[in-house]
Amino acid sequence: MNLPHCEKAMALLEFDRIKEAAAACAVSAEAAALIREEAPLFDREEIKSRKEQVLSFCTLLEQSGDQGPVELPDIAALFAPLAVEGSMLGPEENLALGIFIEGGEGLRRLILDGQGAGERLRERAGAAPDCSFLAREIFRVIDRDARVRDLPALKQIRTRIQGLTKELEQVASAYGAGENTRHMLQSPLPSQRDGRTVLAVKANFRGRIRGIIHEASSTGQTIFVEPEEAVRLNNRILMEKANLEAEIRRILRDLTGRIARNREDLKEFHRIIVDLESLRARARFSRETGACFALDTGALALQQARHPLLGRGAVPIDLVMAPRTNMVIITGPNTGGKTVALKTLGIFALMNQTGLAVPAAAAELPVFDGIYADIGDEQSLSQSLSTFSAHMTNIAGIIENATDRSLVLLDELGAGTDPEEGSAIAMAILDHFIEKKSTVILTTHHGLLKNYGYSRQGVENASVEFDRRTLSPTYRIIMGIPGESRAVDIAARNGLPPALVDSARAYLAGERSDISALIRGLKEKHRELDEAARSVREKETRIREDRRRTDLKELTLRQKEYLLKKEGAREFRRLLLESRKTLENLVREIREGELTRDKNLRVKEFIRELEAGSAAMDAALAVEEKNLRALAAEGEAPFGTAAGAGTGAKARASAGTGAIGPGTEVLAGPSRRRGTVIRGGRKSRAGSAASPQGGAGPGEPAWIVEIGSVRMSFPEEDLVPVQGPLDSGVSARNSPGWSAELAPDQDRAAKPELSLLGMKLEEALEALRRQMDAAILAGLREFSVIHGKGDGILQRGVQNYLKKDPAVADYYFSRPEFGGFGRTEVVLKG
Repeated sequence: MNLPHCEKAMALLEFDRIKEAAAACAVSAEAAALIREEAPLFDREEIKSRKEQVLSFCTLLEQSGDQGPVELPDIAALFAPLAVEGSMLGPEENLALGIFIEGGEGLRRLILDGQGAGERLRERAGAAPDCSFLAREIFRVIDRDARVRDLPALKQIRTRIQGLTKELEQVASAYGAGENTRHMLQSPLPSQRDGRTVLAVKANFRGRIRGIIHEASSTGQTIFVEPEEAVRLNNRILMEKANLEAEIRRILRDLTGRIARNREDLKEFHRIIVDLESLRARARFSRETGACFALDTGALALQQARHPLLGRGAVPIDLVMAPRTNMVIITGPNTGGKTVALKTLGIFALMNQTGLAVPAAAAELPVFDGIYADIGDEQSLSQSLSTFSAHMTNIAGIIENATDRSLVLLDELGAGTDPEEGSAIAMAILDHFIEKKSTVILTTHHGLLKNYGYSRQGVENASVEFDRRTLSPTYRIIMGIPGESRAVDIAARNGLPPALVDSARAYLAGERSDISALIRGLKEKHRELDEAARSVREKETRIREDRRRTDLKELTLRQKEYLLKKEGAREFRRLLLESRKTLENLVREIREGELTRDKNLRVKEFIRELEAGSAAMDAALAVEEKNLRALAAEGEAPFGTAAGAGTGAKARASAGTGAIGPGTEVLAGPSRRRGTVIRGGRKSRAGSAASPQGGAGPGEPAWIVEIGSVRMSFPEEDLVPVQGPLDSGVSARNSPGWSAELAPDQDRAAKPELSLLGMKLEEALEALRRQMDAAILAGLREFSVIHGKGDGILQRGVQNYLKKDPAVADYYFSRPEFGGFGRTEVVLKG
């Protein structure tokens, strides 16, 4: 692509302000400079990699609460002296290096230890050499205030200096305290001159105190004398201070040498950390603007897009190019938002190809090999260019460089000259771009270009909406319909005298009333279609809500059915246990003695009591079944076992199948499990030939059915004959009486781990509902749901479903080693 023209587009679109806002989110001046200087990328893989890394940082920032380095000093200038042998870095320079290395290591650890970092970002952070040992070396010598620490060698010298200083103070104090010398001094306290301790002696006692005179006061009344005893001590102190400075330089030079030996690793570490910080700054900027990352699907679609420089108060726009459309012509009134729409698209394309998220609810953007713009008035007095000439000069450069993968933005094409000639030039330019297959978005007020949009393939008209009641724009873009300029209405709204407005309307009335009426009619039709679409969406919402309530009521019924079965089984076990004990006692009594009439009567009484108990249970179940049927009818939801009762005979009648006999393949019970009839059972009485489902009613014929390796008794009402092999559940689904809710196929069995990956939200929630039902029926109290992280749609949907489900006792994210935020553990109520 042609970089000068791209740079011109960036200037017209004010992209530097976007980069400056992103750079302000960096804690490193070098990272901020990297963002400011970086040009858009044009390689699809590079853009994908950059966006993936920024998105990974967004996830890390959300999880860690934006932890990371708070300061990364500028250290680029330090690499030059490190390359010079024998050079020495000062304490402040060493401190800057140490802080940068510590901050950089913190940033690396944030990425490598974080759960949300993508593979590309981990690879980038892992490529940085480990320089943490250099930070430890630096801070062993330098403290956080950029002072050299009190190392053993330095401590010895400082101790000697302190001793000599104390001895010097005693010598000087002796003059101020002595009877013979005190009256000679202007002050009993010693002073400092050129770093040496001196006494302030009265001028008339010159020579009375032997020593070196350093200076006299301005009045000549005082001279400053260094006594002979102090000269020796001052000299020793100066020598020790020189030794101290030499030792400090030696220590710093040694430290600099150790750093210099790792200069190349440190340089690579610095380069990677600055780049990572620039990515973190982009992620911070994306979070602050509430943005999303544009998808690369080849389409161009913006939903609820806001121009980033207008802030959150900007009116969001939708701009969607239909498939096989390369050009959109936007018309409509001045101040209606046409130019803002152009700039929004252009700046979104630049942000997308710089690794930045765009402030929109959703966005799809192709990767362009060039982004060109002709926006605004570029009249140049210095170059003798009129407005029209300036536009043509710019457009000529765009025509020369644009390709079939370029984005071209043209504002007020053909303006600034005679409308007829301007329209002709504009159409010729557009013909060229259609032939090139460039992606073109343009704005215009020329009426001929509105007709052009209808007469060319791959071109679509659009308009910015204008509210006729308030005479103000709504900033909404309507695709497929051209717009009126509304210049007269806007002029009236901005204070043009009414008489002039009426005169203008009179001039227009005879020329284009038919076109205006057509455009108004199209807009009304478009508004009616919008209302119809909104009504359909509202109905869909109501239907989904009704379905949710029905599903909830159905689940409640199924739970009640399950609890009823469970209670019935518990009661049956209790009855069986008690009956077994009584029967064992009767058998033992019979074996121990003769069979008497009394014992015979007691056995018959026991059987009658057993039959009565079984009949009472049947009656109670019948009452409960009636109540549950009423509830199921209210909710229009299938009712488990009761709903399946009696379906066998109806199914056989509707299917036209024959009678049941030994060897018949059947679907048995309400769960429709496949089996083979072995033989007939005797007509069931209460408590006899009992099936696991509660047994046949009194007087109903029963059959022994073999299901797998188990033989069970079923009433004939619960059996449906099938013909042919049951192929992967297909025949069962086509068989009469088959229930999708009760089918025992593999997909509906309770699983300890349910994977929803790759499913849409509705499919995932349906799978979760089936899992809940199967788990309750199977007695599975705990299981896991794998929904992944992604954009968080499945994660939020699953957790919202579990929050409202009355059968759920608890749910929580898994431990990090088992999936973390991508997996939810579910605990059902007992």
